[in-house]
Amino acid sequence: MQEKGTISIHTENIFPIIKKFLYSDNEIFLRELVSNSVDACQKVKRLSSLGEVKGELGELKVSVAVDKEAKTITINDNGIGMTAEEIKKYINQVAFSGATEFVEKFKDAKDANEIIGKFGLGFYSAFMVADKVVIDTLSYREGAEAARWECDGSTSFEISEGSRSERGTTITLYINADAEEFLEEQRIENILNKYCQFLPVTIQFGTKTEHVPDGEDAEGKPQYKEVTVDNIINNSNPIWNKPPSELKDEDYLNFYKELYPFSEEPLFWIHLNVDYPFTLTGVLYFPKVKNELELQRNKIKLFSRQVFITDEVKDIVPEFLMLLHGVIDSPDIPLNVSRSFLQADGNVKKINSYITKKVAEKLADMFKNDRKGFEEKWKDIGLFVKYGMISEEKFNDKAKDFALLENVKKEYYTLPEYAEKVSPLQTDKNGEVVYLYSANPAAQNTFIQAAAKKDYDVLLMDGPLDNHFIGQLEQKLEKTRMKRVDADVMDKLIEKEHNYESVLNEDQSQSVKALFEKTINNQQMNVEVTAMSPEDLPVTITMDEFMRRMKDMSKMGGGMMNFYGNLPDSYKVSVNGNSKLIQKIVDTQDEAQKEQLSRQAFDLALLAQGMLTDDALTAFVQRSVNLM
Repeated sequence: MQEKGTISIHTENIFPIIKKFLYSDNEIFLRELVSNSVDACQKVKRLSSLGEVKGELGELKVSVAVDKEAKTITINDNGIGMTAEEIKKYINQVAFSGATEFVEKFKDAKDANEIIGKFGLGFYSAFMVADKVVIDTLSYREGAEAARWECDGSTSFEISEGSRSERGTTITLYINADAEEFLEEQRIENILNKYCQFLPVTIQFGTKTEHVPDGEDAEGKPQYKEVTVDNIINNSNPIWNKPPSELKDEDYLNFYKELYPFSEEPLFWIHLNVDYPFTLTGVLYFPKVKNELELQRNKIKLFSRQVFITDEVKDIVPEFLMLLHGVIDSPDIPLNVSRSFLQADGNVKKINSYITKKVAEKLADMFKNDRKGFEEKWKDIGLFVKYGMISEEKFNDKAKDFALLENVKKEYYTLPEYAEKVSPLQTDKNGEVVYLYSANPAAQNTFIQAAAKKDYDVLLMDGPLDNHFIGQLEQKLEKTRMKRVDADVMDKLIEKEHNYESVLNEDQSQSVKALFEKTINNQQMNVEVTAMSPEDLPVTITMDEFMRRMKDMSKMGGGMMNFYGNLPDSYKVSVNGNSKLIQKIVDTQDEAQKEQLSRQAFDLALLAQGMLTDDALTAFVQRSVNLM
């Protein structure tokens, strides 16, 4: 058997093009070749089950070896093998539409997957790293002869008699000078761990040393000996392929450690398993969320038939669940996948909707079956739920039944429960229910206490998404407004029909206003004299709810929000004309003492807002001593 020929492609320079375009992602060659070998093993297993393969199959295995001196990488399997005719059919007849069109179409390709996937270049990706590739193969068919194929990266090939005596295929890559990094064993092992960790056929890469028990020494202490064992890269039967009924919590936790060795235990998990209208399996874990949200992303691994594709799953997993960890496996997503494919594919959209539905169902069940446990986990779960309610209308419809609001007393309420709790007392004169909230209870304690005096409830809204969630609640809840507890004096936050009468006449009010404007001497502080309860503070400093909210949004957003972010801070200084201290100031004849008392009252208001610092704080302390 001897034959020479030309690979049937319509250009002489396709291999340089492959190398040029795929070079930045050239480690993919190993995934492609190992995946092909795994397919060959699975095919022979299938044929055997149909009675078409005679004799025992033996243990199906793919082995990878590096020979640094010979500058080769070898991928060997005992799968289905090929005849010379099959080599011609599957290896040689690569139909391209022409180099010019190829170059034009893919000159802006972002990654190798875009090109490999379009042209079935899995095997030919070997030429990204090899000057020469040799295939030695023997088909499972009875009476088949071993065949050898050799190609030096041009369009010429040679087929001759092979040397293989057992069923399967050996592919040998003669690594080129630019790719000698792949002759380092650690580099190869890292790639195998990345792409082949859960392939369904055993993958071996050399051997490793293990310490095993070896009886006891003279003192009766256990002793160990070193043994050399096969270095098996993969777990060929991961838990996402098993029925949930066969698995215990321990299995899910052990698998999580396998995926993320140095992470804390997850809160809980969801086992995905659907076979219509698409096929999807997987396990998604809810981690304990840290504040560094970006560091938590890209922790979901996407597989196709247990072959790793990517951990950038933005279009498959809804945006609000990108903080989840785990695996998704779907044969309906091709192995060589590009971003443009993911965005356009109908199956991907269905998978996205399915995952949203499953997560909503899991959370609803947890809330229904163990509300106390759900509340204990809310700090971590709440981030996902709020993000989902903001970004996904379908999720919002389901989540409104189990989403929780937490108040500053650490009590939890569903949305309907909270509306029922606060409506009687916190409905203003216009019929709107006002939800008061605090973003920092320690700093806003003065205002929280003022609310408590009126039996008003205050929600805790201190999470990274709460600025957006507040807007969402106002949009969805009927006749409901959200106001931060320090956005105004309490009587203005929830205005009632009843108003306090001022004990100051118009001239006195104007005099007090002028005094405080002179004392403060700051154009960003707008003074107003108002009638409040004599028990309220003499002076209160607040920032308008809308203005402060826009400024907070600008810190997270950009765009139009930057306009508000660039505006100087502006505050309202509410002077309580009914306060005994203000009346004392009005009655004082000494102008210096008037100014000192007004300064003291203003500084107390600054102190309540955490705005009294540096020299002003030192002066306040000294003035307080003098007044005492």
